[in-house]
Formats: sequence, C-alpha cells, structure tokens
Amino acid sequence: MGEEKESEAVRLQRVDNTGSPDSDNEDYDPHLHRVVEKPTSNIETLVHLLKCSLGTGILAMPQAFSRSGLITGVIATIIIGGMITHCLHVLVKAQYNLCKRRRVPLLTYPESMVAALEIGPRPLRRFAKSSAVVVDVFLVVYQLGICCVYTVFIAGTFKKIVDPYYEMSIEVHMLIIMLPLIAANCIRHLKILAPFSNFANFLTLVGLGIVVYYLLTAEKSTEPLDLFGSLAEFPLFFGTTLFALTAVGVVVALENNMESPKDFGKPLGVLNLGMAFIVTLYVVIGVIGYIFCVSSCSDSITLDMPEGTALTISVLVMYAIAILISYVLQCYVPVEILWKTYTKPQLEKRGYIKLLRWEYALRILVCLLTFVLAVSVPRLGLFISLFGALCLSALGMMFPAFMEVCVAMPDKFGPGKIILIKDIILFIIGLFGMVVGTYSTVVAIIKSFQ
Repeated sequence: MGEEKESEAVRLQRVDNTGSPDSDNEDYDPHLHRVVEKPTSNIETLVHLLKCSLGTGILAMPQAFSRSGLITGVIATIIIGGMITHCLHVLVKAQYNLCKRRRVPLLTYPESMVAALEIGPRPLRRFAKSSAVVVDVFLVVYQLGICCVYTVFIAGTFKKIVDPYYEMSIEVHMLIIMLPLIAANCIRHLKILAPFSNFANFLTLVGLGIVVYYLLTAEKSTEPLDLFGSLAEFPLFFGTTLFALTAVGVVVALENNMESPKDFGKPLGVLNLGMAFIVTLYVVIGVIGYIFCVSSCSDSITLDMPEGTALTISVLVMYAIAILISYVLQCYVPVEILWKTYTKPQLEKRGYIKLLRWEYALRILVCLLTFVLAVSVPRLGLFISLFGALCLSALGMMFPAFMEVCVAMPDKFGPGKIILIKDIILFIIGLFGMVVGTYSTVVAIIKSFQ
C-alpha cells in the first residue's frame, strides 16, 4: 500500500498555484485538469483496491476475533469498516475542495493538511507548514511499521517451514532474509517491480483460497467460543482491525489516477463497493478462523496449519514470496518521502554532487531499521495492533475529520452544525483509539517478554 509516482506533467501543474486559499473557485473542477499518463477504469481501480486487502492484515483477523469475541468481533468490524469508509470519503472530498480553492488538479496528503490549516481556525494557521511534517512522520512510521510486520511474518513463515527439520530462532531467520530484502530494496524504479507485484498478487490470492479451504474442511477446535470477549483485550482488536482495513495512501493514489474520478465516491461507486466486499471478506475470515482455533489463534492463521504437510508448505512458501515482494513496495513509500522531501534537498544545499550513493545508503539504512525493530519485538500480532492504533487512528480518522472541519469553516456545517459535531466525534474516537490502543499494545509487548 502506498502513493504511486506522479507524472512530471501533474507535478508541474501543482506548481501553478494561482488560486487564493480563501476562495471557493466554484468554476474550477480539479478532475478536468488532471493529466494522468495511464488512467485506470472503474473496474481496474476496484481490482487494485481489493488486491490491497489481501496482505498480512486479513491473516491476523482470527486472532483479532479471539480478543474481541465472536459476536463483538463481527459487529465491531462492520462498525469500524463503516467509519473508515466514511473517513476515506471525507478525506477524498476534502482534498477535492482544497484543490478547487487552490486551483490545482492534485494535492498530496501532507499538502492537503497544509492547505486545510491555512483556511482553518486562526490560532492554528501558524502551524500549517509544520503540519506537513507531522503527516509525513505518521506516514513514514506507518509504512516502516508495515515493513516490520512483513519482516516478522516472512521470518515466522520460514521458521514454520524449517522447524520440522532444523529448529532455529526467529531472529536467525530474520538475519537470513535480511540480505535479500536489502538487495531488493535497492531497486529504485517501481516499473521494474511491476511484473513481480502481479506475481505476488497471484500467489496471495491462491494462498488465501487454500487457507479458506483448509479452515472449512479441517478438524476444528472443540473449545467453547467466547462470544463477547473482554474490554481489556478490545483495544488490541481495534488496532489490528484498523491496520487491516485502512489503506489511506492507496485510496488517495487510486482516486488520483482514475479515468472517471467522480465515480469513486458515488453511493454505488468504487470505494463503497470495494470496502463492502473487503469488510465482508474480513468478517468471514475472522469468523471461520476463530471457530477453527478459538483461543489458540496465532498471529497469522497460516501458522496454525499443521507442520510438514504439502498443503501447509505450499501456502507458506507462496505467502513468504508474496510478502517479500510486497515489502519492497511498502518500503518504497518512506524512502521516497525521506529522500525527496528531506534528505536530497539538504544534500543539494550543502553542495553534494554524487547523490546516488546517498540514496542507496538511505535505502539500506531504512531496511536495517526495520530489521532492528523486528528483532527487538518479534511479535507479529502486537506489531500489527501497535501500528494500527498509533498511525491509522490519526491518518484514517483524526486528520480527515479535522480537514473537513477546516474546509467547512465558517458556515458550511449543515443544519444544527451536524458536520462539526460528527467530525468532533470521529476525532475523539480516533484519539481515544490511538491513546488506549497504543498503551494497551505497549503493555502487552512488555508482558510478552516477562
């Protein structure tokens, strides 16, 4: 999941900022001024959105349900999915309105936050420029978190394959896969990765099909089901579900590259149809996976399959290869942000000429950072919950709600200021989920080492 590279034409268009931040520019439609080299159709966009839902998050849903209870898990997943879908609508609509005000076809997420604060509450306007850094920090931390999750997942998967023959610690497996990850992360152009990405998508789909078949046909646990879970465990469920369902960067990139972007947010448009299918799929996997293993669910449901069988090994190998390829794609986003926004301008300012070696150094450093974090806390499920609660509560709920309030100021909040009230509630839910979810996960991580 991440922002796709924009064409040079689109980038140049954003430089031509002729609009006033305080004008609505009703005669300007950003959709009509976008220049996209290879726009995607509605069906292609929907397929891309669905493909992004089949990563490690969906494999962690059975464990999430073991923390929430069966009935609570189903209801809460649907509610969280509905809130996330609404917040994505809010984000896309707010970015569209900000583009109209600035008379530009596109704005990135950090640029949108800057534009929103510039027309927001006067006491906060002086923080407009620094708000881009805040958004970048959350984006980088989230993407690095995904890379940490992927590192732990790949190592755990190989450990599951190798353990019947020669048992090694998960840290050793991480060390073994580190060199291939560093080498792959030194690929600088996404175009080279495109064929591998399609192959990874194919492996993921086949692997998920086999997992579902196994869960439906294998012998299930006889342990009694917990229907409602416990309040203490719910924050961990919340973080995991947010991590699994929220794809902020992907949604923005997909809408920006559509041939008919107005179809994205319609009642029966791409976003609603895609999210409805995704939420349904996650509920189904969560339910059948939880019924299969009940309280003994592993961080990934693939780790609950029996060791040494041909079916298990085939699934594990497919997912290991697919996630290894996906690691490179996820790592591309923080590298792009850190290199183009912060590192490269500073090097150029100081007169450095040979920048390529510095870019490679950054790529290797980012990879090593994810390795160190993964080795420090080799807990896949807790990693997923931590980064879901910490980053996606802000990126997926708090920031979009705040941006909508800024765009609607001072007199576009609707009857009874319903938009303002709704966004305040969403912001509070996001803040509460971030604080409580992060705290609960950190406590769980500490306890896991005791």
